[in-house]
Parts: sequence; structure tokens; C-alpha cells
Amino acid sequence: MKQNEKGLMQWEKDFLISVTILIIATIIAHIFFYQTAHNINVPMIYTLATFFISRYTKGYGWGIVSSLLSVIFINWRFTFPYFKINFMIDGYPMTFLGILVIAIITNMTTTSLNREKEAAVKREKELAKLNEYNKQINELQIEKEKEKMRSNLLRAISHDLRTPLTGMIGASSTYLEAKDQLDEDAKDQLVMGIKEDANWLLNMVENLLSITRIQSNGSDTQPHVKKVPEPLEEVVAEAIQRYQKRYPDSELKVKIPEDFLMVPMDPTLIEQVIMNLLENAWVHSGSDAPIELDIKEEGNKVVFYIRDHGNGIAPERLDQLFDGCAGALDHESRKGMGIGLSICKSIVMAHQGDVYARNYEDGAEFSFSLPMDEKELTEEKEL
Repeated sequence: MKQNEKGLMQWEKDFLISVTILIIATIIAHIFFYQTAHNINVPMIYTLATFFISRYTKGYGWGIVSSLLSVIFINWRFTFPYFKINFMIDGYPMTFLGILVIAIITNMTTTSLNREKEAAVKREKELAKLNEYNKQINELQIEKEKEKMRSNLLRAISHDLRTPLTGMIGASSTYLEAKDQLDEDAKDQLVMGIKEDANWLLNMVENLLSITRIQSNGSDTQPHVKKVPEPLEEVVAEAIQRYQKRYPDSELKVKIPEDFLMVPMDPTLIEQVIMNLLENAWVHSGSDAPIELDIKEEGNKVVFYIRDHGNGIAPERLDQLFDGCAGALDHESRKGMGIGLSICKSIVMAHQGDVYARNYEDGAEFSFSLPMDEKELTEEKEL
């Protein structure tokens, strides 16, 4: 029913267009006819009218019918004897045929162009719908990945928080219930255990706060942060100061480029990455050997190398080390190795950098890079 109504409305529209154009053409033809006293321009006027009818109506029919009516009307009104139809005038059959053929060819060409235009518009609409559909799929996929990451993060956090909290509760309960039977060394050990767990929880909170600074860039899978050029030496010095304050017994060897470098970054987040990797090297290496922090300018990026001389990383865990739920060992999970490295990866990727881990015979090395592309920074500011 709706299709029939639509077809009727289109027919009425095409009819009004055809009649209106023919009336306008007739008025113009009369003006030319009376001004010049001959009909030489009249066929051209009606041919042009047929062209416009073909252009603004749907299908071949209206243009062809208009061509026939135009030829008949020219013969009846503008050809002597006037107001009579006479196709036997000398030369008129060829004129009639020529006008009709030109009008029909023009009509067919125009109609074909109209159909191509309609097809192009239809394809464009279909393409727009397809793009919108793909965009929705991508958004759903991104949301799925975000939900997966949130689930992994919550699972890792709940596991990492439970162990130190249980230890703190157990140690404090032991202290309160048996403090009269404990000697001073035992009491000190219990208090030191509570302090270590509290420091670890503080570090975990700092890591979680770092995540809140990472923002999603619209529907893009790549997160981003607000970067500004920061003096590399100052950021590294701040991270080292925090680390040495927390681990005063750790020996650290630092190498930094002699050139003054301004690196686009979020300084708070990069300090947290350096802090996490240094802490990871000290806590999990199983060695008291000095930790090496070597920073190099390599091409258009700055690379940070954190090297320890301890036990290294289990080969089967190397590929999933930054996933946050890589099946860490009990003592590693106790100290939150997985969640800390996962946060490091998120921060570095948000800076459009890369993060790596590799084994050596006498330890392990973690590295991450930050781009120094000022053009990228400028584009981000413009956004």
C-alpha cells in the first residue's frame, strides 16, 4: 500500500514538472516567435525543455512523451499553416524526425545519468550504513576489551590485596593476643611485617591512581594521556628519590644522556613506571647486586633500560608478563608483580611507546621507550 502511494505521488510530481516546463517553454517560444517573426529558435527551446523534463522526472516515459507533444505542438502552432497539423510540408518530416531523435537521445542520456546518480547516492548511503555498522561493531569490540581488562584488573587487584591484608590482620592479632609471651625480636618482626604490607598497599594505591590519569581517546582502542615537554633529568631524579626513600638498602647505578632532553610525557605517570620497574627489579631479582638504570636517546625516542643481576624471568611467563594475570608465582603475586607490570604497560602504551622484557644469563632486563616526536605532541594539543 505504501509503495502504491509513493508511486502515485511520484507520478503526480513528474506530471506537474512536465506540464510546468512545457508551459514555460511555450511562453518563451511565443516571445521568440513574435520578436523574430520566424520559428527557427522554437525547436531548440522545446528540445531544451525536454532535456529539463528528462533531468527532473523519473524514468524514460515523461521525456519521450514530452518530445512527441513538443513536435506536434510546434507543427500545430509555429508552422505554417498555423493551428493545423500538417506533416507533409516540404522538409518537415525530416525536421520532425530530427527533433524527435534528438529529444529521445537527450532524454535517454539524461535518464541514464539520473539513474547512475541515484545508484551512486544509494551506494553512498549503503556505504554510510556499513561504516556505521562497522563503527558499532568496533565500539562493541572495544567495550568488550575494556570489560575484559577491567575484569582482569579487578581479579588481579582482589588477589593481590587479599594476601597482604590477611598478613596484616594475622600479625596484628598475634601481637595483640600474645604480646606478653613474645620477646622484643618477635614483636619487631611482626611490626616490620605490618609495615612492609602497609607500604606495599600504599604502592598499590599509587598504581591504581595512575590508571585514573589514563583516558580513552573517543572510540579509539589506544588510550592517551596529556603530554607536555618535561626535562628528562628532573623526572628521573624524582623517581629515583622516591625509590631510594622506599628502599634505602638498594644500590642503584644510573646512566643518563649528557644532552638536555625535553621529552613529551605525563611526568607523574612516567615516574610511576620507573618506580614500578625499579621496585620489581629489587624485590623479585633475589639478589643484592646493584640495579642498573640506563637511559639512552635512540633515534626519535628515549629508551629506559632497567637491569638486575638476579634470578631472571621464567621463560614460560615472558610473553604474558605484562598482562596482569599471567599466573604469577605465589611470592610474586604477594608483592603484586603482575598488576604493577600491567600498569606500566598501560602507561607506556598511552604515551605511544613500547615496553619489553628479556632474560640474561645473570638476570633480567625491562625496557620501555617514549617517542620524542614534537609533531605528534602538537597534533595532540590541537585536538
